[in-house]
Amino acid sequence: MRDKIVAGNWKMNLNFEDAIQLATNINAWVADNHPIAQVIIAPSSIYLQTLLEGVDEQYVKIASQDIAAHEKGAYTGDVSAEQLDSIGLDFAIIGHSERREYQFETDEIIAAKLKQAFKYQISPIFCVGEKLEERESEKHFEVVKSQIVNALKSQKAEDLSRLIIAYEPVWAIGTGKTASPEQAQEIHAFIRKVLNDEFGTDVANNTSILYGGSVNAQNANQIFAQPDIDGGLVGGASLKYEDFTQIISACK
Repeated sequence: MRDKIVAGNWKMNLNFEDAIQLATNINAWVADNHPIAQVIIAPSSIYLQTLLEGVDEQYVKIASQDIAAHEKGAYTGDVSAEQLDSIGLDFAIIGHSERREYQFETDEIIAAKLKQAFKYQISPIFCVGEKLEERESEKHFEVVKSQIVNALKSQKAEDLSRLIIAYEPVWAIGTGKTASPEQAQEIHAFIRKVLNDEFGTDVANNTSILYGGSVNAQNANQIFAQPDIDGGLVGGASLKYEDFTQIISACK
């Protein structure tokens, strides 16, 4: 059975004190309410060690917002998979649309990052999704398939059991716009078909696919009710305790 997952991507937000307080509150809520979904939070990298030690991993997992494409060396500012593994990290977001756009990450770079994550037993939350003009020109299926195949074709088959995919329509991230539940289900089902056709039935059936585009407390129930949507990668709403816990509760 596929895991239900709700992951909060905090991006470049929250000072140290606020990050600790929010993580502590979320951990306590999960401990008290025992939601069906695995809860993951991805803080800024400078907080990773503290939050790993500050939350109970049976309730909340900590993820990195990125991972280096190289194992080690002269790559100032990067954090390697080996370094993340050495502090006990189990998850990392890879290929987020903001990094694709602002850091010019290509499918080839993302494939290298995935390979590093798999080598150190870190489960990647691998992000795919189309821009507005690609959706309007009806190229969204083509774009998403290309992103998936280009990033995964060089990976070892056995490593794909760790894969988590997050579909994030770029036009819906931080804009307040959201794909309708029907639109979201359509492309999640398409992603599962691509996985089946390219990598086999086991990968397709066992990979959790999350929706990530302006998920909030008001729309989470409808989105998560779709059969091929296994949870969400949540941005701004994950910074608000009440909203995020409502979203976690929406996973049934």
